[in-house]
Amino acid sequence: MSETLQLETRGNILLITLNRPEARNAMDFETATAMAAALDQFESRDDLSVAILTGAGGTFCSGMDLKGFLAGKRPSLPGRGFGGLTEAPPRKVLIAAVEGYALAGGFEMALACDLIVASKAAKFGLPEVKRGLVAGAGGLMRLPRRMPYHVAMEYALTGNMLGAEQAHAYGLVNRLTEPGQALEAALALAAEVGANGPMAVAVSKQIVSESTDWPAAEMFERQRPIVAPVFSSADAREGAAAFAEKRKPVWTGK
Repeated sequence: MSETLQLETRGNILLITLNRPEARNAMDFETATAMAAALDQFESRDDLSVAILTGAGGTFCSGMDLKGFLAGKRPSLPGRGFGGLTEAPPRKVLIAAVEGYALAGGFEMALACDLIVASKAAKFGLPEVKRGLVAGAGGLMRLPRRMPYHVAMEYALTGNMLGAEQAHAYGLVNRLTEPGQALEAALALAAEVGANGPMAVAVSKQIVSESTDWPAAEMFERQRPIVAPVFSSADAREGAAAFAEKRKPVWTGK
């Protein structure tokens, strides 16, 4: 895809690695473009069901490349958002594996993921206000949905960093690891998710993410047309047959 973005396939898992360690994996326009293409590839391939986003060199992503910003090249794509991700996350499951810093747009990319695995030494933050900027790539909208409102407000207004252990205590981080082990733990989590029916997983993600805005009186009516294709799918029949025959299911995603 790009020298600054590495892709690796491990079974049905796509590993996406930001590869600008000399810049703490700061996001530039070229890497954002490569990211959008990688996510399109992930969505289009039936053999891939889970992706992991991580960073090389012990850092997840330090945010926007300020040199590129000063040169007039922002790492945000129309309709796709920061890093080619924040405004259009994939339909399939995306896991963030965080070591080191996930700051500004880097934190916003992690928040756009469905699950977050982080080392105990990782730090998150939206420091834009310290630079006279605003976290406009989804952080100010997603953060108060993932942790207590007043806590989210404090970090948005101060720009201070949030340690991974505290983030885990607030429920922002799914799994906490020793330093250097976030990717290994993310791969294990991805394997758990990837062992399930891909259509069922994608629809489950859709309902969890969309239903927060559904009125209580309408939620089952809205859910019904989304889940109906799953119950009539070949994978649903395969899952039942595999259970009855005491074997592992062979999913087709259909």
